[in-house]
This record gives sequence, C-alpha cells and structure tokens, in this order.
Amino acid sequence: KSPRWAISFKYEAERSLTQLLAIDYQIGRTGAITPVAILEPVLLSGTTVKRASLHNADQINKLDVRVGDMVYVEKGGEIIPKIIGVELSKRTESSSPTNFLNECPDCGSALIKIEGEVAYYCPNDIGCAPQIKGKIEHFISRKAMDIDGIGEEIVAQLFDAGLVRDIADLYSLKYQDLIVLDRFAEKSSIRLLDGIEASKKIPFERVLFGLGIRYVGATVAKKLVFHFKNIQAIFKANMETLVEVEEIGERIAESVMTFFGNTTNQGLLDRLLLAGLNFETTENLDLVSNKLNGLSFVVSGVFQHFTRDALKKAITINAGKVVGSISAKTSYIIAGENMGPSKLEKAKKLNVKIISEEDFINLTS
Repeated sequence: KSPRWAISFKYEAERSLTQLLAIDYQIGRTGAITPVAILEPVLLSGTTVKRASLHNADQINKLDVRVGDMVYVEKGGEIIPKIIGVELSKRTESSSPTNFLNECPDCGSALIKIEGEVAYYCPNDIGCAPQIKGKIEHFISRKAMDIDGIGEEIVAQLFDAGLVRDIADLYSLKYQDLIVLDRFAEKSSIRLLDGIEASKKIPFERVLFGLGIRYVGATVAKKLVFHFKNIQAIFKANMETLVEVEEIGERIAESVMTFFGNTTNQGLLDRLLLAGLNFETTENLDLVSNKLNGLSFVVSGVFQHFTRDALKKAITINAGKVVGSISAKTSYIIAGENMGPSKLEKAKKLNVKIISEEDFINLTS
C-alpha cells in the first residue's frame, strides 16, 4: 500500500529448515482442535524452536505437510513460529498424506465441523477434560474473575484431585480440601480461598465474560449488561431482542440463546447465584445526555483525570459509542500520554481528529 508518497518495506523474515517429527493436537476451551507441529529443535531468530502452529486441517492440506518432511519455519511478526512450506526434494517415497483426526484425542468423541468455519470441534463440552480445564482457566483469568492464588497448574491439580469439575465447584472448596494437596501450605490455601471470596464482588459484565459463552468477549459482555441489566433478562431474551443490542448479530445472539437454553448451564448458573456472584449491574448506566449521539470514540493512552474505564463510561452515558479500532468512520480519538504509535499513524492516515481529555470534557459540558 502506498498512502500519498510513502512506501514501507519490511525485511524478509528469517527462516530455517528442520524436520517435522510429529503432529500433536491441542483442545481449547471451546472444543476447537488445533494441530501443532513437533519439530527437530532449530535455532530461529535467536531462540530454539521446537513447536509451531499448523492452524487447522485446511492449512495442513494446503501445505501438504507430512510427518517426516523437511519444513521451512519462520516467526510470524518475529514472535510466533509457523510452517510456511515443505522442501519436496527431501521428501521420502514412503511418506503419506496427513489425515486429520476424526475423534477427540482426549475423550474419543467424534469431531464435528461447523458450517462456515475451518476448525474441527469436540462436542463433548461437559466431559472433555481439556475443555473443562480451559473453561475454568478462562473464568479465573485477570479480565474475568481475577482470582488470586490460582493458575493453570493449580486448576489442573484441583481437577485431577476431583475437587473441581466446573467453575461453580470453586465456590465449594474448603480449607481442609486444599491443605492436604501438594504445594498447598496454610498461607497458599488461605490466599486461594480469599481470592475466591473476593471474586464475588466482581462486576456483572466480567462475570458474564467469565462464563465463556462463545463469541461473547469482554466488549460484547458489556453491551449485553448495559442493555439487559441482569441475568434473568438475558436468560429470557429471544433472537429479536438480542439483535436489537448494539453490535450483537445473529451469530452472537444464537450462541447466547444456546448457552442459556442448555439445562447443564442453567444448573451451573443456579449454583453460581447461590454462591453469591454478581449477576446484575450495580451501576446506573442510564443516559445523562445525548450530546455524543452519533459519535464514535477510540480511547488510547494514560489520562490524568479519568481511568480508561471511567472515560469509556462517560462516553456511553452521553450516548456516544466506544470502538476498539480506528476506521474512517471514527469521529474522535481521545489521546492520553503514551498513545500507541500505530494508532497515531493510522489516525493521521485516515484524518481522524485527535482530542485530549480536556477537549472531551468540553464536548460533554
């Protein structure tokens, strides 16, 4: 691309040739199966690479990657190793095409493929151990419940000990359950239980995000909470009322309805309600004015008078729209200190007006 007179050149990424020893298959919290290449260790851009993502079955077929092949590896964005090609001249006559899995490598369930998507999925979301662990890890993560004293290894330990089989089980843990486990002393046990207790004060939008509903990220969760106010209203919502919510399309609406229509999930929510989690908004999110109606804002940097969340709330309650990325339709960028250079460059390219927090205050006063 050549905006005006400027042309950007990038150095060609460093690549190495190594052997594909095996293909491993990882299972995510949504059940998506991701193939991972196990490589003969090779030095690439200053680090030793042993594994690389193969993305999905279509990518394997496109590259015709086979176990035993000599493959070219480079780092996407100088960070993530990926296979970009095969050295066919070094392929042996005995090699055979890679056949993607038909069954989940953990629970043995027949894999499914959703129309319009490239990934294969394990449908056994309540009995497949990696999916269960992944859901718990998502629930306790910093952007969701932010539970102190627990991480991936502790989740695996609690699961393997039979103490936790879903996110609601966390709220049934007792001191005597933890103190007998390896790596749990009195201090670490109390720290975990205190972290679980503190999570009951987490705002509703983060609880909703932590549930791990497919396609419902942190931003969508906020939109749903802003519109419906409580979990009962979301539970009763149909396709028509869901798609009325800003930025909620049919795919997200269908996913929300599927989640709340599942009897297992309904039982899970009942247990979380009994545990005392926050399933309604405690903030008054009603509009205070329409001064920003029709305007969209990107927030970037560090501010003196506002936190980023407070600034976004101020936009919303004045009928403005907060967006995550800059486009030609963006009305303003509210820039604080240390604004990202890529956002600054894109704003200048698209002629999007950059304002300070003082300018924003003037817009709403």
